[in-house]
Amino acid sequence: MYAIVEIAGQQFKVAKDQRLFVHRLEGKEGDKVEFDQVLLIDNGGNVNVGAPAVAGALVKATIERHVQGDKVIVFKKKRRKGYQKSNGHRQKFTEILIADILASGAKKAAAPKAEKATEGKKKLKRKHLQTLTA
Repeated sequence: MYAIVEIAGQQFKVAKDQRLFVHRLEGKEGDKVEFDQVLLIDNGGNVNVGAPAVAGALVKATIERHVQGDKVIVFKKKRRKGYQKSNGHRQKFTEILIADILASGAKKAAAPKAEKATEGKKKLKRKHLQTLTA
């Protein structure tokens, strides 16, 4: 079972007991976090796609630690002008452990669509009967 979830503005493909690095999240180490922006869930070949998110789906995770990424060096230079500038940057990340993927609301979201389809068929039958009797 896996899910595609939006975390801190980015989309990640996650599975249970997976560790991943995301942009810095609010919270302390050991805190439990939940992500409700689940875009897709695959449960053994049964794929459920949200529009835009799957209703009632939830991904639970635990914050393991806060870290910084590798240093990226930015170097600017204009030739023959004596201009050189060097700058470094280290992105801040949070390591999370995916605890559980819950797809409890996946079937509830599909039920109203079936009701709407049957209501539309009833309206068509009524219009058809009205045209026949007129």
